[in-house]
Amino acid sequence: MTSQYAGRRITVAGLGVSGVPAARALRGLGALVTVVNGSDSERQRAEAAELEALGVTVRLGDGATLPEGTELVVTTPGWKPTSPLFEAAARAGVPVVGDVEVAWRLRAEQERPAAPWLAVTGTNGKTTTVRMLAAILEAAGLRTAAVGNIGVSLFDVVLGEREYDVLAVELSSYQLHWAPSLRAHSAAVLNLAPDHLDWHGSMQAYAADKGRVYEGNQVACVYNVADPATEELVRAADVAEGCRAIGFTLGTPGPSQLGLVDDILVDRAFVADRQRQAQELAEISDLASPAPHNIANALAAAALARAYGVPPAAVRDGLRAFRPEAHRIEHVATVDRVDFVDDSKATNTHAAQASLAAYEPIVWIAGGLAKGATFDELVSASASRLRGVVLIGADRALIRDALARHAPQVPVVDLDRTDTGAMSAAVQAAVGLAEPGDTVLLAPACASMDMFTNYNKRGEAFADAVRALAPGRAAHE
Repeated sequence: MTSQYAGRRITVAGLGVSGVPAARALRGLGALVTVVNGSDSERQRAEAAELEALGVTVRLGDGATLPEGTELVVTTPGWKPTSPLFEAAARAGVPVVGDVEVAWRLRAEQERPAAPWLAVTGTNGKTTTVRMLAAILEAAGLRTAAVGNIGVSLFDVVLGEREYDVLAVELSSYQLHWAPSLRAHSAAVLNLAPDHLDWHGSMQAYAADKGRVYEGNQVACVYNVADPATEELVRAADVAEGCRAIGFTLGTPGPSQLGLVDDILVDRAFVADRQRQAQELAEISDLASPAPHNIANALAAAALARAYGVPPAAVRDGLRAFRPEAHRIEHVATVDRVDFVDDSKATNTHAAQASLAAYEPIVWIAGGLAKGATFDELVSASASRLRGVVLIGADRALIRDALARHAPQVPVVDLDRTDTGAMSAAVQAAVGLAEPGDTVLLAPACASMDMFTNYNKRGEAFADAVRALAPGRAAHE
């Protein structure tokens, strides 16, 4: 079968994790591909050379000009809708879609049956939930993969030789914005909190893009009972006839919900008698972490798996087998009866609040690049749990001021430095504030780039500093 993209002049906006696979795939389908990229670095020149060897034209440092003759623009997630390139495309009548949209369309061109998508989005918890879901699907004996915004290209999966029964797909708000024809088997919006508003323009627009994941759902729209905005998105969605709204809650579930009864994860949605029956799925002790947001992620993953018909035993086995990635509520060591936990991935206030809710008492290490965030709500909600706070990073004053307003009784160590060695000093300061039974928690509520390459490097610096405290006295996991 000849691809719908063969012979078409297609411009790919951006290189990187999404752009390179998109350009490679489209060129392989016979498209005439030009990649435009706003910056020009050594890494990007290497990526350009790889693509040019395949017959792709690459223009580095030229992200605003629409190549002559372009028939379709395929954008990667980082490009804002207001970018001059897209404005030029609109004036020329050239459609703009995302890489996820193209991958979705390509499913129909394959000779084998297309694997349905179980899609996950939300402000926080997407990657963990998708990986939990994939572990459950694997435990059920299904051929699956965790793909999408998690870092695995959908093109490699859709166009690859391996066949899949079902895919666990992480989708960002950026990707959903540019994916109008996506129709998932079932989908979940985990939560909604202000994030990426500089890209979307408003909270309303951000929520609307998240809600696109529900459009055309076939079996289930999974929402968070504790976050009414996610249920409102379900109500607004145009879904297939018979598609159900399925809630997940940390409380006792009602009919058509999954939730907790004592320490047991139960299902009152996919049982014969939802009014009077509940199916046990797993115990909290089956999870890698008992943190509330981790339990919520597990319930969302279980809901999607159950919507696909996975039996209860596979939910339990998959959750038991799952291990979170590094720097996500990761226990590093226990030293003198003080636990040290690395949640460097908590790069915004919503994620940090979920992390802080999991422990008590806490010595909190926070700070970095605020990205326009405010901290009053976070500090107010967490003040009673705090033994002390150690602040690092460029925007630490914003957190310090919120602490002064809402937790004036909490001791604060303000480290006036942004070099990478500051983490060792922060851990030492935290030790001075902590008492036996406390948790020293790195949950920065900020991005890392003022001090570190990424949140992984920040988490590694924390772990190294903790392990250097007293190796002979530390119990490691």
